[in-house]
Amino acid sequence: MQAFFDAGAQGLHEDGEQLVTHFPPGTDLEHVRRVLLVADPDVVIDASDVPSVDWSESWKDGLDAHQVGELVVTPPWLADRYDAARTIVIDPGMAFGTGEHATTRGVMRLLGDVMTRGDTVADLGAGSAVLAIAAAKLGASRVYAIELDPEAIPNAHANVERNGVSEIVHVFQGGAEGLLPLVAPVRIILANIISSVLEELLPSIAASLVPDGAVILSGILQDERAHMMAVLSASGWRITAEDAEDIWWSVAIVRA
Repeated sequence: MQAFFDAGAQGLHEDGEQLVTHFPPGTDLEHVRRVLLVADPDVVIDASDVPSVDWSESWKDGLDAHQVGELVVTPPWLADRYDAARTIVIDPGMAFGTGEHATTRGVMRLLGDVMTRGDTVADLGAGSAVLAIAAAKLGASRVYAIELDPEAIPNAHANVERNGVSEIVHVFQGGAEGLLPLVAPVRIILANIISSVLEELLPSIAASLVPDGAVILSGILQDERAHMMAVLSASGWRITAEDAEDIWWSVAIVRA
């Protein structure tokens, strides 16, 4: 996503598997293409002219509130419609996690059945901290939101403050493999990250859980499900619940 902003994008919106953005008049589109191709050589770019629009406000029309289990994830301008105790207010900044993505909702749906009041939780790849905040709203006593991208950290801190959970949710910048052992042991680990990274993290995740701990993984494509199930079984994990939405698969696991 950073490549879009490096190329001069004035905002970014997820629409299924597509990322939609806008560049001001006079932008060198060939430069934009070069920047995006460096970031992802397989990227497919489709550009067209649009009427002049006040994007500082109109982009909000593409975002809505989402009821996910007991909780609602909403942008700030819709927050007053909902009960604050069960609402997660996320400012859609540069960090991933606004409730618009199926992987976020998948983790939240599974989390409602895994959480018990007073749990300690680690959220790996926390992004906007939406899942860390969800855990706090569902009764966690302490949540460690771990995020590698330094540019996501201010947004995460702001969202934690906005939702009144700063005494529960603690945001750390750094790699999950290095930081997770420092906050262990925890009862629940959330990891909404691409599947290849999830596989690498499984040993650290296993070592960081209390004996009755649970893990929720997401960021996994449905066509990767069979492979991940085999990896989990071979690594000593047992699946307790699954969630599927669109092309994405989320899974709750415990030690076998």
